[in-house]
Amino acid sequence: MNRDPDETLVERCREGDRTALAALVTRYQRAIYNAAYRVLGNGEDAADVAQSVFLRVAERLDDFDAQRRFFSWIYRIAINEALNVLRRNGHEEPLGERDELPGAESLDPERQARHSELAGRVQVALMSLRFDDRIVITLRHFSGCSYGEIASILELQEKTVKSRLFEARQRLRGLLKDFQPA
Repeated sequence: MNRDPDETLVERCREGDRTALAALVTRYQRAIYNAAYRVLGNGEDAADVAQSVFLRVAERLDDFDAQRRFFSWIYRIAINEALNVLRRNGHEEPLGERDELPGAESLDPERQARHSELAGRVQVALMSLRFDDRIVITLRHFSGCSYGEIASILELQEKTVKSRLFEARQRLRGLLKDFQPA
């Protein structure tokens, strides 16, 4: 895997180096897909969003401000694309049956079933939250973004991000309060 910093890869892309763009896609495709999936709750839509994001990145790379982090810029594009899908659909798609936590496949069947149940329950609860709540929880807990990164991605003050995240966690906790794994 290419370990060049994002800035180097972006500059190489701007110079027409297709391998640099491929390295950026490889580096971020899973994170973009996962973020879109957590927002949309639908694998097909998430894959479409990821593809659309990388097409936009290729088309608009000259618009990228090198003073900002590439990570924040590409995530902002992904969030906007996911929001566009929600608007276009006019409603959220039902969840699929294959909601699993990472690493669950290596567990014994009973623990795997509990993990699967938990993942499905979290996803259902997450999808019942408002978009603003879903996005801050997704960026913080599923994408591992710092408060500063979330603030940059969502173009908010860091204190606003912390406040929204606190409130979103409270609402999610309320939705999951009755959950007792078997």
